Amino acid sequence: MGNDGKLSQDEIDALLDVSSTEDDDNSSSITNDFLSTMEIDTLGEIGNISFGSSATTLSTLLKEKVEITTPEVSVIAQEELKNFTFEPVSVQVNYLEGFSGKNVFVIKAEDAAIISDIMLGGDGRNPSEELNEIHLSAVQEAMNQMMGAAATSMSTVFNKRVDISPPTIHLEDPEKESEKTLGDDPFVKVTFQLKVGDLIDSTLFQLMPIHFAKELVDQLVSSEPSEEEVASTVMEEPASHKEYNDNYLEPEKNHSHAKDTKQFIGNHHPATEQSNVQQAEFSSFEPVTLNRTEQRNLDMLLDVPLKVTVELGRTKRTIKDILDLSQGSIVELDKLAGEPVDILVN
Repeated sequence: MGNDGKLSQDEIDALLDVSSTEDDDNSSSITNDFLSTMEIDTLGEIGNISFGSSATTLSTLLKEKVEITTPEVSVIAQEELKNFTFEPVSVQVNYLEGFSGKNVFVIKAEDAAIISDIMLGGDGRNPSEELNEIHLSAVQEAMNQMMGAAATSMSTVFNKRVDISPPTIHLEDPEKESEKTLGDDPFVKVTFQLKVGDLIDSTLFQLMPIHFAKELVDQLVSSEPSEEEVASTVMEEPASHKEYNDNYLEPEKNHSHAKDTKQFIGNHHPATEQSNVQQAEFSSFEPVTLNRTEQRNLDMLLDVPLKVTVELGRTKRTIKDILDLSQGSIVELDKLAGEPVDILVN
């Protein structure tokens, strides 16, 4: 402190650093009370994979370079949402298949205005100050595409089908929205840094209940095979190479027998063991003799052209929706990206 009784700038900076460090320590302590280090890392990896696909989808929609940084996972209390210093837009996503839970995404209203302006044909540099119903619909469609891509990535990671409901968007206070959707308990906040070209450099929040976050971690960990299972899978003889006969034992009995059987790798086998190799035998078919007329009819049949159609998916729309379609319109189909397509012949 100077002679005049005032704090110097260095002393002020030191006090601010101490305050910031104490807040970070308190937040870290709360997080560690509910989530282990492994759970935090796993949730971060899930968010990294799913929102990596979302960034690609958003980049295609906006025709701008989109970057989403590695997420930060923390646990916050309900009242901490009052500390937002910006006007928020909340987007709710419900899982219909694969998981049982809900998420709430929070973005800045000004970022939502930029995204909606680009979706509606603008350049995003002069967005509307107020979000009307059309702007909200555009943002909702962008989030729908992003969450669809995220669900597809999660289905690959968890090795099962993951389906979500169309996102619903709200301009309400995120504290009220999260309380109505997620409950009063502390919940997990996953923070992403979102960059869209030189238009957006902001933060995206994902809020989820703690029990749902733990369910994600448990399912991912339980779906990964252990080292013993991987070793047993490698050492097992393929089913196509087994010899089936009347003396074939039940799978349970065979499994216990396999443990006692020595296995050898490479071409070195004991001289006492003989391989039972049988030559493949194929059924013989008698040639079919066709007269001249039948052969000509067959040749004519083989020359008939067939129309092959590849169907990506289907949907139903009203006549009003069809008339509103124009260049750049997005139509949601009943299949997710990456699902097998239907091939129709004639």
